[in-house]
Amino acid sequence: MTFKYLFQSVIDSGSLELDEFAICTLASLLLGAFIAFSYTIRNKRYSRSFLMTIAVLPVAVQGIISMMTIQGTVGAGIAVAGAFSLVRYRSAPGSAREICNIFMAMTLGFATAVGYIAYAIIFAAIIAAVNIIFNTVPTLSTSRTEKLLRVSIPESLDYTDVFDDIFEKYTSSHELIRVKSTNMGAVFQLSYEIKLKGGANEKDMLDEIRCRNGNLDIICARMEENDERL
Repeated sequence: MTFKYLFQSVIDSGSLELDEFAICTLASLLLGAFIAFSYTIRNKRYSRSFLMTIAVLPVAVQGIISMMTIQGTVGAGIAVAGAFSLVRYRSAPGSAREICNIFMAMTLGFATAVGYIAYAIIFAAIIAAVNIIFNTVPTLSTSRTEKLLRVSIPESLDYTDVFDDIFEKYTSSHELIRVKSTNMGAVFQLSYEIKLKGGANEKDMLDEIRCRNGNLDIICARMEENDERL
């Protein structure tokens, strides 16, 4: 029976007492900090401001809902918390992984706001495990042979097949994913997703492309450096 009580809400009645609010707030802080820490494990692509967002968001959501609970309008609190969380997306959109973690941090805030601390702890452990797995398992990351290639060419070149022979020589697959006109139409910027052949020399490929595009800008980056926006 004692184990069963662990999964009951710490909020005993419809009214929220000060000690119950303190427990929920402390749990939100600790669990938010825990999932923020798990996001950094084996992951170098994060900012300090994002970690702070992840750590504080459960407390913000829990605080809004708790205040509404005191006034007896739980549904309004959930709606306000949802609208409040969208402010970041309008001002600074993040990657798909960042947005997913923000939604999970919000879920923690909902769980602690209604007093289900044990469920929140279990959910935080699941979030941490998923973050660590996706950051450490090599098969879940993009292959190092997959590249994002951006090449600038003069308007006189036909971009549809200008580099096909070079790609046939050095890549196992290539796809033109974007064409952008710059410098008032004098230059086209081509974006390719390519996969290098085993043993292919990336520098030799770039040298041949550079000779053909008139020594204009070339950028070759790992696929992880591309924007992963939702």
